[in-house]
Amino acid sequence: MKRTLVIGDIHGGLKGLIQLLELVKVSKTDKLIFLGDYVDGWSESAQVINFLIELSQKYSCVFIKGNHDVWCQDWLINQEINDIWFLHGGKSTIDSYQNVDLSTKEKHLDFFAKMKDYYVDENNNLFIHAGFSSMHGPEKEHYTTNYTWDRTLWEMALTMDKRIKKDSLSYPKRLLIYNEIYIGHTPTLNYNIEVPMQGCNVWNIDTGAGFYGKLSCLDIETKTFWQSDVVQSLYPKENGRNK
Repeated sequence: MKRTLVIGDIHGGLKGLIQLLELVKVSKTDKLIFLGDYVDGWSESAQVINFLIELSQKYSCVFIKGNHDVWCQDWLINQEINDIWFLHGGKSTIDSYQNVDLSTKEKHLDFFAKMKDYYVDENNNLFIHAGFSSMHGPEKEHYTTNYTWDRTLWEMALTMDKRIKKDSLSYPKRLLIYNEIYIGHTPTLNYNIEVPMQGCNVWNIDTGAGFYGKLSCLDIETKTFWQSDVVQSLYPKENGRNK
């Protein structure tokens, strides 16, 4: 049976990703949708990109771009270090590229360039790293940085008064555009939740793999989910994005 499988923020945790995909038992009929933030955190950011490039040659994959991917792409192009990025996982990414040759870096740049800002499937489900602010959807977004940075969509979905009906003029227009919306970017650990979270029709798949959480994958039809071990346990001598 064909599955659409959505995967949360990886943050350089290749061991967690490999473990997760083994649990999922990916088949040729599956579609894998990655929600971004492949880099910055654990020590294998460059190796994660290599792995994803190879994975896409075997399976149907969609790669959404996250804010950390934007930072990494800019560094690969300009070789200029963004101080904020450096403090939020960029150092580990730079270190992971120390022994990567120019040809491989060029392949990675091509991979970054082909990432999508967002993706809408045949069932009108939206997949985006962070969110959007336009009530007309991301294609009408005035500030494209919202694709990778917005948190208002998720915060609104979490705090919605469940007594407000969808046909009410008070119901948020952003939540009516799509059947379901899948995001990463904001770790569920912020709410003391270790598994994928739902707010209205928005699903958050970022379960904090870059910090002290697990990497998660969700089947969007059945809502079955799988998780790696706590990624920090797979890199016991590292801190990831933990301070």
